[in-house]
Amino acid sequence: MQTRILGTTLPVLEVTLDPDESVISEAGELSWMTSSIQLKTHTQFAGGGGIFGAIKRVAGGGSLFMTEYRAVGAPGSVSFATKLPGHIVPVEVGAGQEYMIHRHGFLCGTPQIQIGVGFQQSLGAGIFGGEGFLLQRLSGTGTAWLELSGELVIKDLQPGENLRVHPGHVGAFQVGVSFQITTVPGIKNLIFGGDGIFLASLTGPGRIWLQTLPISRLAQEIMEYMPVQSSQAAEGGVVGGIVGSILKGM
Repeated sequence: MQTRILGTTLPVLEVTLDPDESVISEAGELSWMTSSIQLKTHTQFAGGGGIFGAIKRVAGGGSLFMTEYRAVGAPGSVSFATKLPGHIVPVEVGAGQEYMIHRHGFLCGTPQIQIGVGFQQSLGAGIFGGEGFLLQRLSGTGTAWLELSGELVIKDLQPGENLRVHPGHVGAFQVGVSFQITTVPGIKNLIFGGDGIFLASLTGPGRIWLQTLPISRLAQEIMEYMPVQSSQAAEGGVVGGIVGSILKGM
């Protein structure tokens, strides 16, 4: 198996497979492939833990079905493009090398990679669409490729060193890093802080990958420009936009 990452702002991972080699991803991640690649979509893989592995994937925010891309009869290649501007990060997974990643962070991996729920906490209706905050846990053995949005900032935390981060900026971190969701005290933060009242507290030792373009914040910015369906909604949108601008400025 050989891999290369092409592009800059919207990169794509190209995986070249020898005959009978394979790579897995969640259903729907494929961008393009050559004619010798055959697909098989199901819930079970050698490293996936059977039906219980599938249940863990769903609990962690992933899909029930995984797709295997296998080269049959001749070498072939399969490519996976990012869905947002950002970076593709390869990580080696094994004993003592497991990772927590954001819920949409798994791009693809070798067949022995396992995906399960790593962390789950409800943060209220206004946070992440009311679905709460989820982290997936990467375990098993092999190589996984992560999709992180925006620019990438890597920090190596020393033992006891702490960093507090907006939850959406948490891209991935080694399991040796202690993680918890905290709140910022103070009524001013509660009123004007938006989802900023919730912070992820990460304590070393271990490496963390921070992403500068959280999907949740991107969605909030886009919603401001979405068309409305009626004059009443338009009036509400204008008023809401004015109030939102005032609060945002404060």
